[in-house]
Amino acid sequence: MKTNKYNKVVAGAFSYLLLLTSFFFMTSCEGGDLYGIDSPDWISSKADSIAAEKAKNQGGEDVIEGLEEDVYNIGKEDLTSGFWTLGKTYVIPAGQKWQAQFTLTVNPDNVYYKNCYMVFNDYNPDTADHLGTEYGVIRYDNDPTKNSEWGDGIDRSLVKANFENSSANDAETDPSVQNFNGKVTITVDRTEGGVHYTITNGTCTKEYIQSYDFTTTDPEGRLCCRIGVEKALVSFIGSTIEPIGGFTSKEDKQPLSMKLNGVPKKVLQGIAFEEAFAGVTANVQFEQGVSKDVNFADLTFEVIPDLNNLGKKTLVAAYAKTFKGEAASPVIGYAQFEVVDKMFTSLGATDNSTGWWGAHSENIKVGPKETFVSTFTNYTSGANNWNNFVVVLCKEDNTEYAVVRSDNYGWGDGYAACTPSGGQSDWGAWLSAMDGAKVSVAVTNNGDGTADVLAVMHGNDGIDYIQQYQGINTIDPDNFYFRFTVDGCHLEFDTVLGEEDNSTAWWGAHSEMLNVPVGKTVTTRFKNFTSGANNWNNFVVVLTREDNSEYAVVRADNYGWGDSYAACTPSGGQADWGAWLSAMDDARVTVSVTNNGGSADVKCVMTGNDGITYKQDYIGISPIDGDDLFFRFTVDGCHLVFE
Repeated sequence: MKTNKYNKVVAGAFSYLLLLTSFFFMTSCEGGDLYGIDSPDWISSKADSIAAEKAKNQGGEDVIEGLEEDVYNIGKEDLTSGFWTLGKTYVIPAGQKWQAQFTLTVNPDNVYYKNCYMVFNDYNPDTADHLGTEYGVIRYDNDPTKNSEWGDGIDRSLVKANFENSSANDAETDPSVQNFNGKVTITVDRTEGGVHYTITNGTCTKEYIQSYDFTTTDPEGRLCCRIGVEKALVSFIGSTIEPIGGFTSKEDKQPLSMKLNGVPKKVLQGIAFEEAFAGVTANVQFEQGVSKDVNFADLTFEVIPDLNNLGKKTLVAAYAKTFKGEAASPVIGYAQFEVVDKMFTSLGATDNSTGWWGAHSENIKVGPKETFVSTFTNYTSGANNWNNFVVVLCKEDNTEYAVVRSDNYGWGDGYAACTPSGGQSDWGAWLSAMDGAKVSVAVTNNGDGTADVLAVMHGNDGIDYIQQYQGINTIDPDNFYFRFTVDGCHLEFDTVLGEEDNSTAWWGAHSEMLNVPVGKTVTTRFKNFTSGANNWNNFVVVLTREDNSEYAVVRADNYGWGDSYAACTPSGGQADWGAWLSAMDDARVTVSVTNNGGSADVKCVMTGNDGITYKQDYIGISPIDGDDLFFRFTVDGCHLVFE
């Protein structure tokens, strides 16, 4: 799949690429003139001042006047920190210059985007963190064909560098990123008006020279800057401007508080402690605003009351170190979890002893021209073909239209008119394969008084078996529901996307794609579990063509991007984002994607763990090829369990 992370398509990218090649064509980080003789006077003047500054410092280490000690890390030392791991906020007044130094360690896997970046924001005096509108992001790597910088306020044509990424167009690995390692100096110069940003380690230099200031709502015209990493490490050294929260000295610091991360919500009964909680880490806050991420091995644990019995439990962790040595008294962190005898929602007894009609799921409504897709694992006693899942089509009051089984058989007033197809060629092989089969059931309300049921059963033998019932009639399209029941079998709704400790990073896992025909709506439902770190650590919907080329990407938190996103009307933007984020852990989510022909709609209904229903819609995503619309899910610091 050809996908660049956080890519924002820039109009005229091809013409920009041609223009860029007139400036440089090199893959190393050395040599090369950045500016031609025909450059505007202000660029030539700026280039001369840069050259003079470099000449002044030749023969020795750069000395930055007014650099104050500011010693802290951005990112984990094991290089596992996800995207949008950010450092302190430095506020640069209009007409002033900020310089800072740090040591950069990039990931040895050579993925080009795993390094550091600068985030520019407007200054907002009325918010707690003083961050206003985000202008954009500029990362250290340099490739006009990838997402080296993005944001509405960033003009990519103003980027200059003495290097380009050396990887092929769609390759993510690039050994040249190792050239970014070492002592790095950044400069944000506003002394001559505009914004001149430079990042360099003395070998690789990248600049963004903007002759005008960002549009600001701040009366004093202040600019907020933050350094961030993705699976890299920035070890800050010093800054010429004091950040919000103050400088951090190298002196030892006492721990003040601790927050646990990666604690699973559910733990299977009988599992060893080390296996259940191996992914637990903690963020420790020290004096002077310093924080540090510590691993499982550095913590001491206790489970209250015990780990053996079912029910709600409390995990208590202690950390007994200062920033550099041993602490006089430890800090304590707490987290809640539950010991369970099975991990996922189950229908029917797990020994397959539930008799016919002995257990039912809840009714799920399917609107006119809507298809609802459910996924689960089917387990059977294997005694008979009918000892597998059953689909009941009904009204809201449970009056039945039809009942259809997995083995090409059904009944009811609406069944006689339907056309069943399936009837496996080897029923014995099919029945054996159904124990542990992964099943996807699509129930369609055609809106004309008929309904269809399609079941795709991926057997334990690796073979896909199909069972279809088309044209079930006598349907009231405005009063159409379905549910599951069992007979000598049980169903586990256990299709999981992302790691259950919510450690899967952005774009790290994807579901299968679902096709949305013209004039139809496809709906699916799942439980959303989140790390709770940020609003975006929840489900993400990707609208694509069959070849995976994207129309748009939309998140749970009223944000999206892509060629077709700008035309849409987002609605949501919860009144209390903090309450919403907290409610999204174990929230039940229904996502519907509608194909209008030339446009698409995405509607999300989220029932939080607080019992409140939250909504997020994206209406009119366009242009869309109505004959080629698919969607899938991805995650970022969360995981989804499909129902």
